[in-house]
Amino acid sequence: MTRTVIGICLSLLVLSAAGAAEAGSTFPYKYQKETLPNGLTVYMIPMETPGLVSYYSVVRTGSRDEVEQGKTGFAHFFEHMMFRGTKKYPAAVYDSIVTSIGASANAYTTDDLTAYYLNFAKEDLEKVIDLQSDRFQNLWYEEPDFQTEAGAVYGEYRKSITQPFLLLMEKMQNTAYDVHTYKHTTFGFEEDIKAMPQAYEYSKSFFHRFYRPDNVVILIAGDIDTAQTMSLVKKYYSSWEKGYVPPAVKPEPPQKGERTAEVSYPGRTLPIIDIAYKGDAFDPGNRDYVAALLLGDLAFSENSDLYKKLVIQEQKVQFLGADIPMNRDLPLFQIFSMVKDVNDVAYVRDEVYRTLDEFKTKPVDERKLNDLKKRNKYGFIMSLNTPDNVAGALARLVALTGGIEVVDQLYTTMDSITPEDVMDAAKKYFSPERRTVVVLKSATDGKGDQQ
Repeated sequence: MTRTVIGICLSLLVLSAAGAAEAGSTFPYKYQKETLPNGLTVYMIPMETPGLVSYYSVVRTGSRDEVEQGKTGFAHFFEHMMFRGTKKYPAAVYDSIVTSIGASANAYTTDDLTAYYLNFAKEDLEKVIDLQSDRFQNLWYEEPDFQTEAGAVYGEYRKSITQPFLLLMEKMQNTAYDVHTYKHTTFGFEEDIKAMPQAYEYSKSFFHRFYRPDNVVILIAGDIDTAQTMSLVKKYYSSWEKGYVPPAVKPEPPQKGERTAEVSYPGRTLPIIDIAYKGDAFDPGNRDYVAALLLGDLAFSENSDLYKKLVIQEQKVQFLGADIPMNRDLPLFQIFSMVKDVNDVAYVRDEVYRTLDEFKTKPVDERKLNDLKKRNKYGFIMSLNTPDNVAGALARLVALTGGIEVVDQLYTTMDSITPEDVMDAAKKYFSPERRTVVVLKSATDGKGDQQ
């Protein structure tokens, strides 16, 4: 079967599922939610994908939750440590089993969550549940293993910091935030990463505080029988003791004026400008926030007037784009551009400001807005064509809200957004007093803060 035919079949599968879902629902699959007495939330999403299953364990803890002074980076660190194994399944045994069943396994950490996932054949579901439940309850490592992994994490950081964008993001977050834990990246502050090898006892307390059932959501999508699956979940997870206590994350005070900074990159790179505005936490019922999601595309996507001007017609920038993120707390709404000539940085910056000012005073074409809303919804639905894509698309949403019901809430609000709502969002969020601007330049292009 060719890839084209496979793609058509998968698309028909999604459309068929959408027809089977409840009327008015954007999420195209029926699902079942169960919560164990210990607080563990489980979503089961049966799909007509013969023999394929995806299993996501979403820990609702990321770098945002690192509130102790000098202890940043531990959420990411535990992404590594979770592969160190348990007494029942040491790391080598765990890896051998995953390989023997032909599963793909990985993990990632962000500001608001840590997710662990496996994709495998349905006959191995019980083995996967056994493996995952064991390491979430019984992770075990000795101090030499801890120190080895801490060294590896620092090595990963040192390698990543050679990339311009991580250097830029470090500077942006540190400049834009005063007290909130979004001030540091997922890696953490470098001095804290370097000190990790001495924090063995702290690491164990971190695991026992955050890796609790009442702080975890499990997503199981694919060729599953929900009753059988839930029976296995209860068998392997019921003894896991709850005990999660949310950390006291300090709220960020209102920003009262524009902030600026420069970064000097030690290698060769085109200059990059990052223009960020303090936004709102993810809330599918917040019309201003949802309108801002659409504004980012309308103003700065490849279909936007500014993109056509700067990238295609004038050819002054390598790329232009916006990121309106989904975060639990106060995020940064950011516009990025890589500029071909350092002398054009100010011009590009001012063109971004001019564009945003236009959106504050001139309603967007209603047809263009409606077309974008339709594309967004259709694109989301059509992306849900494999168990991994379904669980992966939901992971961040369940980390932020605890549930997948938010999908329908988000697209219901988006459907109702008007040109006036987009204008209101532009006025609310994209004002100079909420703005932080960071420019990264090659050391050969001019002076900047040495990192």
